[in-house]
Amino acid sequence: MEKTYVIKGKPESDWILIDATDQSLGRLATQIAHYLLGKHKPTYTPGVMMGDYVVVINVAKLAIAPKRLDTKFYYKHSGYPGGLRTVGMREQMKTHPDRVIRAAVWGMLPHNKVGRQLINRLKIFEGAEHVHQAQQPKPVA
Repeated sequence: MEKTYVIKGKPESDWILIDATDQSLGRLATQIAHYLLGKHKPTYTPGVMMGDYVVVINVAKLAIAPKRLDTKFYYKHSGYPGGLRTVGMREQMKTHPDRVIRAAVWGMLPHNKVGRQLINRLKIFEGAEHVHQAQQPKPVA
C-alpha cells in the first residue's frame, strides 16, 4: 500500500492572470476553481491551502448566450417573511458583472472554512486594468 503524500510547511502561492474576454462562464469558472484549489500543482493535498491567487480581468466581455441572460436568476433572502429578492442575469451583468463570476466559482468550491478562505483569493475586475501589477501575475493561455 502506498502512502499518501502530505506537503510539509506552508506551500507558496503564485498569482495568475486570466482574461475573461469571449469565454464561456461555466468553463471559465471551473478553470478558476481549479487554480484556487491548487489542483494544477503536483504537490496537491486536499484540505490544505495550496492554491494560487487568481486575477480575472475583462469580466464585462464574457460570452453568455442570450437565452441564458433571460432565464438565469440570482436569489437572496433577508430572513424576513416576503424578503426574497430576485435579480436577473442580464441586470446583474449590467450592474455587477463580478458577482456573476463569483457566484459561479463559489458553487464549485467547498462550502466550509477552506472554501471561504479560497474565495477571498479571487480578484475580479470589469475592465483590463487591475491593481495587482506589483504581484506580477502570470497570464494563462
